[in-house]
Amino acid sequence: MADVVDNPSQHRFEMAVGDALAVAHYKTDGGRVVLLHTEVPAELAGQGIGSKLARGVFETLRIRGARVVAKCEFMAGYAARHPEYAAMLDGGAHPRPNA
Repeated sequence: MADVVDNPSQHRFEMAVGDALAVAHYKTDGGRVVLLHTEVPAELAGQGIGSKLARGVFETLRIRGARVVAKCEFMAGYAARHPEYAAMLDGGAHPRPNA
C-alpha cells in the first residue's frame, strides 16, 4: 500500500499512486481535524484507492490522538463502516449508504 503523508502547507493528506495523487483536504478548527473533501483521479476509480487513503488518514490521526469531524461524505461513510475509528469522531456528514 502506498504511504499517506500529511502536507500541512496544502491542508491535505496525499497518497501517490504511480504518477497520480489521491488527496483528502482538511482544515483545523478548535483543535479538531475537519475532513472536507476526498479526491481520487478518475483513472484510479474502482480500485479501492479512496479506501486506502481513508485508512491512512484515520490511522495517522489516531496515532496523533486527534479529534475528527468528517464533513466529507466519503470519509464519514468509511468511518461508519470501520467502528475502530468511531471514538475519534466529533460528528460530521451523514454518510451515503454506499459512500
